[in-house]
Amino acid sequence: MKLSNGIEWVLHCCVTLSQAQDPVPAQRLAELHDIPPAYLAKHLQALSRAGVVHSSQGQDGGYGLTRSPQEISVLDVVVAIDGSGEFFRCTEIRKRGPLATTPERCTTRCSIARAMANAELAWREALSKITIADLAANIDADSGGTALGDVREWLKAH
Repeated sequence: MKLSNGIEWVLHCCVTLSQAQDPVPAQRLAELHDIPPAYLAKHLQALSRAGVVHSSQGQDGGYGLTRSPQEISVLDVVVAIDGSGEFFRCTEIRKRGPLATTPERCTTRCSIARAMANAELAWREALSKITIADLAANIDADSGGTALGDVREWLKAH
């Protein structure tokens, strides 16, 4: 399975927003993470439609999280950006070709479709248990405890 680049970008942006006291303009988020502003804005709009972030207009406008970072899962973000559809789509090729299985023998999903569905279920369950707060804590720990403080200082200075 391949996720869009936007997933990484907006997860980092959500971690950044978890440290913000005020709304953060999309342009500033793009600058902080060195990503294309127009592309990021499109993804932030998708997060807004999904209720993960809210936007405010005006000179002091920007984006903020709609809930506490402990209440927003990585899965919430993935679904907002890449959709909720199944990642594997079975086309029932077992019903085609010279050795095609008859429809009467295809009353259940094939073993490949079942395996892929089980894998996706496990993947979704794992992502639903990781929150933006978890990511922030891990990013901070990976940096020796300086990353979140640096983000807060950068947001204040810019």
